[in-house]
Order: sequence, then C-alpha cells, then structure tokens
Amino acid sequence: MFVLRILLNGVIMAAEIAAVAGVAALGFYHPFLFAALTAGLSFLLGLRLEMARLSYELPFYFEGQRSPRRLLVALVGGVEALMKGVLAGLAALFTFGGTDSSRLFWVAVVFGLTTYLGSSALRALSVSFRAQPWRWGYFRLGPPLGLLFSAGLAAFAAVGLIHAASVGEIGWKLVWELPEKPSVSQVSELFFQLKQAFDDFIVTLLATVMPQEWARLVGVVISVNVLTGFVASVYAAVIAACVRTAEEGLP
Repeated sequence: MFVLRILLNGVIMAAEIAAVAGVAALGFYHPFLFAALTAGLSFLLGLRLEMARLSYELPFYFEGQRSPRRLLVALVGGVEALMKGVLAGLAALFTFGGTDSSRLFWVAVVFGLTTYLGSSALRALSVSFRAQPWRWGYFRLGPPLGLLFSAGLAAFAAVGLIHAASVGEIGWKLVWELPEKPSVSQVSELFFQLKQAFDDFIVTLLATVMPQEWARLVGVVISVNVLTGFVASVYAAVIAACVRTAEEGLP
C-alpha cells in the first residue's frame, strides 16, 4: 500500500507539471483562446469567492448586526469579479500576444515556472496549514507571482534571451512598419517593447540616485509585468486545488 501511494503521488506530480506546461503552451500557441479562458476562469472563480468574502466583510462597513442583503452581496461581488476577469483576460492577452515567436517562447517558459512555483506554494500551505488553495490563490498569490514573473523576464533580458528594443527601434516601427490598422498581435508586440523600454528608463533614472543593483530590483517591483502574476495565480489556484483533491483521495 505504501509503495502504491508513492507511485500515485508521482503520477499526481507528473500531472501537475503537465498541466502547467499545457497552460503555458496554450498561451504560446493560442493567445486569444488563452485570454478568453483566463477571463472566464477568473470571473467564475471570483464570483463565488467575492460573494463569500463580502458576506463576512460588509458588516464591518455597515452599522447594525443584520447580515448584508443577498442582492447587495451579489451585485458588488459580481461587479468586482467581472472587472477582475476582464483585467485578467487583458493581462493574459498582452502577455502572450505578439509577433516575436522567440520572445514569446521565453515568456511562456517564465510563465510556466511562475505558475508551477505558485501551485507548489499553495500545495505546501494546504498540507502544512490547511489553507484553501482557491482563496489563497485568488486573493493573496497574485503580487508575489507577479514579482517572480517580472524578475524572470528581467533576468532573461539581462542575459540576452529576450531582446530589449531601443527607443529608436520602437520609433522606427511606429513610423515605418506599423500598418494603419494594426492587428492585436502587432499592438501587443509594440506594447511589450514599450514596457521594456519604460522599465529600462526607470532603471537608468534610479541608477543616478542608488546603486545599479538596487535600481534593477526596484525596476522589477514597479514593472507592468507584475500584472501577469494575477493571471498565473488563477491557474496556480486551479491546479493546486485539483492536486490537493487528488492527494486527499489517495488510499
């Protein structure tokens, strides 16, 4: 029985890695489908969790001992879940949208590693402290995963795996290469290059008042790439919850 449990745990771990790789591959090969799936998952997950949170939170803001009305909870929770779903979908699209397949491959690698670390962290919290992967993944995991993703892209850019376009290259593309009605992929590629250029500018600016290493660290923290952490946290929560359900069902 002990050997069987070890084998089944190995199968679950392999399935977790496969699920993470599948999510990253979906973003790489089908960015629009990935963005739609992300928006839908974020909305459905948030709809349930936001309403559960508000049922406990609203009495803190309103006087009296009466429980908040269901209509108010549903309205506020639905609007918040919808907004987060739309933002998550847009973040997913701009993360994997683009025309540079080499860059997108490394983005998918960083995203996959970030999601796997998030799923592993949620699993560890669940095993050690009985934390709920759904709740921690949705409410708490986005910022740290965003920092990991931003740091990973910065590291890949530093070693030359991801090309950072100069302001001159971006200007040339805007004037001479970008069509009058660009596609979403072209806009996403340009948006990524603008993000990288802005991040480099911030690091250069900060380096005038602090050491270069500290400037790069601050640049990672304030980068727009941090927003992708909210996308990774959605999939990390789903995968971790499925893994824990499978583990708890083992003989």
